[in-house]
Formats: sequence, structure tokens, C-alpha cells
Amino acid sequence: MRTFKRLMYCALFVVIFTFKANAQENKSYILHTVEKGQSLYSISSMYGVSQSDIVKLNPGSDEKIFVGGTLRIPITPANSQKETFHTIAAGETLYRLTLKYGVSAQDICDANPGLSADNFRIGQVIRIPNSSTPGSPARDANDGIVPTASTQIPGPVQSRCREMHKVQKKESLFSISRQYGVTEADIIAANPELKGGNVKKGDFLCIPYPTAQIPAQTKTTPTDTQLFTESRRRPQRMSIIKAAIILPFVDSDPGEAARMTEYYEGFLMAVDSMKRSGTSMDIYTYNSGSDVSSLNSILAKSEMKKMDLIFGPLYQDQIKPLADFAEKNNIRLVIPFTSKDNTVFRNPTIYQVNTPQSYLYSEVYEHFLRQFQNANIIFIEATNGSKDKVEFLKGLRDELRSRAIVIRSVKEDATPAALKSVLNPNKPNIFIPTSGSNVTLIKILPQLVLLTRENPESKISLFGYPEWQTYTKDHLDAFFELDTYFYSSFYTNNLLPAAINFTKDYRRWFRKDMDERYPKFGMLGFDTGYFFLKGLSLYGSDLEKNMQRMDLIPIQTGFKFQRVNNWGGFINKKVYFVHFTRNYELLKLDFD
Repeated sequence: MRTFKRLMYCALFVVIFTFKANAQENKSYILHTVEKGQSLYSISSMYGVSQSDIVKLNPGSDEKIFVGGTLRIPITPANSQKETFHTIAAGETLYRLTLKYGVSAQDICDANPGLSADNFRIGQVIRIPNSSTPGSPARDANDGIVPTASTQIPGPVQSRCREMHKVQKKESLFSISRQYGVTEADIIAANPELKGGNVKKGDFLCIPYPTAQIPAQTKTTPTDTQLFTESRRRPQRMSIIKAAIILPFVDSDPGEAARMTEYYEGFLMAVDSMKRSGTSMDIYTYNSGSDVSSLNSILAKSEMKKMDLIFGPLYQDQIKPLADFAEKNNIRLVIPFTSKDNTVFRNPTIYQVNTPQSYLYSEVYEHFLRQFQNANIIFIEATNGSKDKVEFLKGLRDELRSRAIVIRSVKEDATPAALKSVLNPNKPNIFIPTSGSNVTLIKILPQLVLLTRENPESKISLFGYPEWQTYTKDHLDAFFELDTYFYSSFYTNNLLPAAINFTKDYRRWFRKDMDERYPKFGMLGFDTGYFFLKGLSLYGSDLEKNMQRMDLIPIQTGFKFQRVNNWGGFINKKVYFVHFTRNYELLKLDFD
């Protein structure tokens, strides 16, 4: 009998413990609302957790996540050591959060450079720093002390504070006492740290209520707009812009070194344009080599901490140390090349020019559905499909199915009769090959051209990929006849004056032509250099708040930078549709 009771008690204990553990586990997460372009990879990178941890709390999220859907993000020791993530709830204000977490409004704003009074709303996730600077009390934007564990203010004194006063220039204890209608002795009693009754500019004084007076009302609670306005850093103009270029010019693969040199040459042309407009700049150029050790020796140089802007690097393993250095020293870091690094999701100083795949594809899907409403979509299944198109095509098919758009498929070697059988004479017919290779184009273009000529009553178009820019010269006539479109975040029409003049100037400067591959790195160097140098010359430290006002026409690279979250950096979401019309016009469709 006793054995039975022991077993029952043990079983009951296990049930209670499991219930408590589950209850605790259920509380150990925050809610994240999925936005356009976000993937499980990017979301896990934002919060510093693994994708598998997210999938455990959100079964099925490894297969599909939906824009507007909610994910539970686990709180782990790894992502809660230095910060707390908070999902804004109904009725919460910035002031309430300062009280809840014991940090100042300034601290919260600094930790979330993308946060403002306009987007402080229910469902937004923000980062809360776990503590203020050691040894100094946290203060809100109104110079009021926010209670924290490290704030050393005796209880009786704190309870008597009517408000906090920041001592201004030429103020004395006498003038302050008259201002608030209390005696000098009252102020000294409330601030025992005062020595001899002397005050100096910048001191914070607890102003007590007059003796024997009961507080009639509390201090007015500041609004979100007030706190954000007062926490905003004052914009600083830049009399001389200091920029560093850190790329592998030597000691690396010869082909890569040549392209880095071409990028730098285009960048120098941008510098020249800026100088001729009166902008003063100091440009520092460094060879990063191909390993981290050579990068570390560059970052150790004294002048590096004084940079306003850094361009680079090329290699993946050099991004994190360079990004950490940029964040620590509040330097903007422009990464022109890779699209696969996740540092941008947690580092507010980064600008990633090459759009991450999930964000690029989401923009393309939106533009595609806008351009080809009510179309007949036909996929041409390539014999040797490109692996890099698998994710793009899966996402596009999902988008089409979600809108009940019928999808058809034909094989790459389909007969003319088979191609004709999938046409719809009452709708635009959009053919999309599942490979972007030139081999696939060579196979399908003659058949599609013949189909178009034999069926003039049917509207037929071809849709494809950025790499088709490289093959345009070989297939120009077919592209025009097939009313061809392709998407890209970079494009230049070599027949337009801007591209012609730039190509001539490049040849004159450097006695050579640019590499024929796309994107052309000389144009990329010019566009990125001019965009950021011009932005800093116009807006200084306030560049981020004025970026949408920059009305520049690039040679090749489109710019549409948006912050990935409230605490991360910027990615470029610009996408063009390039259209070869049957009227032999070449259009660059801009959907902004």
C-alpha cells in the first residue's frame, strides 16, 4: 500500500512539474508578425536563435510561413543575455516601457534606430537593452530618473521628489530654490550628495515638495511623440567626408582582384564628380587580401575609427569582424557584393546593396502579379533546370495558386502543336522557362518565335531572369519579337546617353573597357559611391531619415533601402522589369 502511495505521489509530482514546465515554456517566447520577404532564415537571424528552435514552437513553419502570420520566437540564454525582445501590446506607450524595464527612452531609441512615433504600434517587436551604462542612473528624455537596479537613491529622498532639475549655466542653489518655491535647506536635504551647497552645470537635483505640503498632482506623463522627439540625436553636418574602401586588390584570385579594381575605378569616378560639385572628402584605400588577419591589421589603424563610411568587404568571413567594428564605432558599412550574409538582421550600421534572395523574390512576385493580371501562365520545364531557380519558381507557383491562377506546363522540347495547345486566345500568355541559362534560351527561342508568327491573334510574352542581360546581344531580335520581360535590381541600356557617356569616360580614364559581365563592376562602384557620398553631403548624420528624398538617377544599380527591423540594418529592395516591346522599344519598368 505504501509503495502504491509513493508511486501516486511521484506520478502527481511529475504531472505538476510537467505542467509548470510547460507553462513556463509557453511564456518563454515573443510574438513576431511575418512581413513581406522574410524567411525562416532571416527571422532566426534577427533574434539570434536557430531555425529548428522556431520550428519546435511553430510546427510546419519549415515548410511555409505566411505574410501577416504570427510566429512564436523562443527566448533563450543566447538571445537574452544582452537584450530583451518585447512585442508592443495594446495600450503600451514608450513611457510605460521605460518604467517596466527600468531603462530610459534614450536607451530604447538607441537600441531601435528604426523605431519612431509613427510605427510604435501593436505587434511591433523592439529590442530593450538589459541595463544602462554602469554607474550612471538611467534617465528618460525629460531628464527624469527612471528607476533601475543600479540607481542609488534613498527611498525617503525619492519619495519627496516633485521633479528632477538639470542645472543650467549660471544657475545657483539660491536661484533654483526661488524657481521652485522651496528653501535651499530643503534642496540640500533632498540631495545629500551636494557638498557645501555648490551646484554645477549638468547636475541633476531632486526638487522636493515644500515642507508639510502634500503633493496635489503628479508630473504629466510624456507622450510617445515627446519622448521620440527629445531622444532624437541632433543632426550633424559633415564638412569633410571620410570614407574607406576595403577590398582584395592583390593576394587573391586574379579574376576577383580585376573586378575589385574595376569597382574601385568606378568609385573614383564618383569621387571626382562629388569633388567637382564642391564636396570635400578624404578617401582611404586598403587591400584586405583574402583572410581575416589582414583585415584585423587594417582595423587596428588609428584613422579607421574616424571614418564616416566604409565600403567592403568581398569575402564572407571578413564581414562579421568588419561589421562589428562598424557598429562599435557607429560607422556606416556598405556591403556591395554578397546577398547571403545575415549580419544585416542585427546590425543597424549595415547597408546591403545586393538584395537577399527572399526579399528580392517577394518584390518580383508582387510586380509580376501587378503586371500580368489575369494571364495564362505557362512554365517551360528545362531539361537541365538551374538549381538556383528552384526557390524562386516554388514561391512564384505558390503565389499564383493562392490567387487561383491556373498554371500550365510544357516540356522544353515540346512540339509546335503542344505549345499551341496551352495558349489561351482570350488572355495574355506568359512563358517562363525553369532555367535562366543560355543553353535553354537557344533551345526554346526558335520554337516560341515560330509559335508567335503562326498565332498572331494570341498575345505571347516571355519572362525570365537577370542573367539574360549577358545574352542580350545574341538574342536581341527574338527578345523584341517575343515581347520579353526579365527582372533585375540592376540594368543599364547601353544605347542611352548616361551609359554611353560613362563608358566613354571610363575608357578615357583607364585606357580599357569594362568587363562585359553583368553587373558591370565599374558602374556598380560609381553608383554606390555616388549614392552614399551624395547622401552624406546633403544630409550628414540624418541620412537615414532623408533617404527616400534622394532623387538620383543611377547608371546601373537601383536603390530602395529599407530597414529590416527596428534594430537591424538596411537591405536594397529595388527591382526593375526590363521590357523588350514588339515595337522595338526597350523599357525599364519602375514600380515605385
